[in-house]
Amino acid sequence: MNNDFPRILTLLRKERGISQKQAAQDLGISQALLSHYEKGIRECGLDFIVRTADYYNVSCDYLLGKTPHRQGEKLHVPEGDDGDLLEAVPNVDRKIISNSIHIVFGILKKINSKSLTRQVTVYLSCAVYNAFRLLYSANPKNPAGLFETEAGLSEAVTSGKMQLSLARSRMLLAGEKSRGGDAIPKDALPALNSKALSAAYPEWAPSLFALIRNTENEHKAN
Repeated sequence: MNNDFPRILTLLRKERGISQKQAAQDLGISQALLSHYEKGIRECGLDFIVRTADYYNVSCDYLLGKTPHRQGEKLHVPEGDDGDLLEAVPNVDRKIISNSIHIVFGILKKINSKSLTRQVTVYLSCAVYNAFRLLYSANPKNPAGLFETEAGLSEAVTSGKMQLSLARSRMLLAGEKSRGGDAIPKDALPALNSKALSAAYPEWAPSLFALIRNTENEHKAN
């Protein structure tokens, strides 16, 4: 059994708001055994996986962490013009990032705060700027005149700006004013969970879940 199964099994139960005792009873096993499954101490059989998927109304693939979408839909992988799989790899990463950004701005639209939207836009723009300048500057033959900020200061300035935008965003979301921006009332913040995201953004949610999973796998690797 993979490491995702215990985490997802626990997450689904907590999302439904039921006790471990109740879930175990509904699934026809002892609470002690379910506890072992949720902690990854013991491996379960295929029949339990199928029964649990039906119980939580998710696919077996989702339960096992093989797809970020609850109903098992796979992230569409666009191919290059020549059908070369190697050409498709960066397209997949691009799709994951662009679709995830769609959701970020969709949530910002619901919150309806110009100040917060501005801060998040600055944060994302700086990240793209840093990535592009890194690639551009790798070849010393590329003309440096495209940029005005000195090369030695560029990364420090943009990284600092990203952290400042993040801090201001946190202040606004916490109900505080930041640099003239209006505080955001708590009732303006949408309730978010994986089920709500899948319902609101059915085409983009798998990409966001993949981005979260990929990023956290990078965290574990480091």
